[in-house]
Amino acid sequence: MLEKLPEFTKQLQELDEKLSTPEVTSDMKLYKALMQDRAHLAPVVEKLEELNNLDKQIKDATELLHNESDSEMVDMAKEELAELKAKFDARQEEVKVLLIPPDPLEGKNIIMEIRAGTGGDEAALFAADLYDMYRRYCEAKGWKIEVMSSNEIALGGYKEIVLSISGKDVYGSLRWESGVHRVQRVPETENSGRIHTSAASVAVLPEAEETDIVIRDEDLRIDVMRAGGHGGQCVNTTDSAVRLTHIPTGLVVIQQDEKSQLKNKNKAMRVLRARLYDLEESKKNAERAATRKSMVGSGDRSERIRTYNFPQNRLTDHRIDLTLYKLDLILAGDLDQVIVPLKIAAGEAALKEA
Repeated sequence: MLEKLPEFTKQLQELDEKLSTPEVTSDMKLYKALMQDRAHLAPVVEKLEELNNLDKQIKDATELLHNESDSEMVDMAKEELAELKAKFDARQEEVKVLLIPPDPLEGKNIIMEIRAGTGGDEAALFAADLYDMYRRYCEAKGWKIEVMSSNEIALGGYKEIVLSISGKDVYGSLRWESGVHRVQRVPETENSGRIHTSAASVAVLPEAEETDIVIRDEDLRIDVMRAGGHGGQCVNTTDSAVRLTHIPTGLVVIQQDEKSQLKNKNKAMRVLRARLYDLEESKKNAERAATRKSMVGSGDRSERIRTYNFPQNRLTDHRIDLTLYKLDLILAGDLDQVIVPLKIAAGEAALKEA
C-alpha cells in the first residue's frame, strides 16, 4: 500500500496543476470532474503519508527495542510499539475504504420507493416502520427528506410511499437498501400471539438532472384526473391528479398528493426521470452483472436482502452475513451499523475487480 504513495502524490500534483489552467477553469464540466477526482485522491494521499510516518516510527521503535538493555526502557519501547502498530492497522483499514473507486453516481440525490409486499396490513405497517427508520437516519445526517407521494391505510401503514432525499453522499450511503426487507414479529392485528413473516420492498433510484435524461414531448402521455384516497378539500373535487405514461418504456407515474396540478406534474416528472435514469444505468451494468455478482448482491429489487426479527431484537443482512442484536437502535435511525459494513464489502469487491 505504501508503495503507491509516490504515484498518488504525483497524480495529485498533476491534478492541481490542471485545475489552475485557464482551459480547465473555463470549462465547468471538466473542472467539476477534476475536482471530484481530487476529492477522492487527496484524502488517500493524506492517510498514506500518515501511514508512512507510522511505519518509520515502528521501525525506529523496533530498532531501539533490539539495542536497548535497560529493562525499564525495553518495557516502554514495547508499549510504544504496540500503540504504533494499533494505529498503523487502523489507518490501513481507513486507507482501504478510501481506495474504493468512486461511483459516478455517488453524489446523486435519490428517489426512494417503499412498497408493502406480502403480508397485507402487517406489510403496510412494516413499510411505515422502514420509512420512520430512514427518516430518522436522514435527520441524524442532516439530509433533507420530502414525501413525494403516499398511499396510506387506515391503520397508519403505507401500501406505498415515495421519498426524495437530498444531501451529501445520499446515494453512496443508501444505494444498498434496494431489495426485499423481511420482518418477523407478532402483528398488531394478531390476537393469538403467533409470529408472522411479512415483507416490504425498497427501491433506491439516483435522481436524474434534466440534462441526464431528456424526455421528448412526443414520448409522453399526460392524463389528469380527480384525486382519490383519504380526505382533503381537493379530493374528488378538482382535476389535480396527474398520470404520466412514458410510451417507449411503458413506465407510469401517478402523482396526486399536491392540490396543484402543476406541482403534481413536476413531482411526477422527477420520479419518471429517476426511473428512466435507473433503467439506463441498469442496462449499462447488465453485461458486467451477468459475469460478476457483487459481494453485496446484484442490486435486484426482488432479492431478499435483510430480515428484521423483533422477538430476538435481531437484524440480519443476508448479503454479507451480518447479524446484529440491535434492531431497536437500528430502527431508531442508527443505520450506519449496517451501511458501513456494506460499503466496506462493496469496496473490497470493487478493489478485487479493479
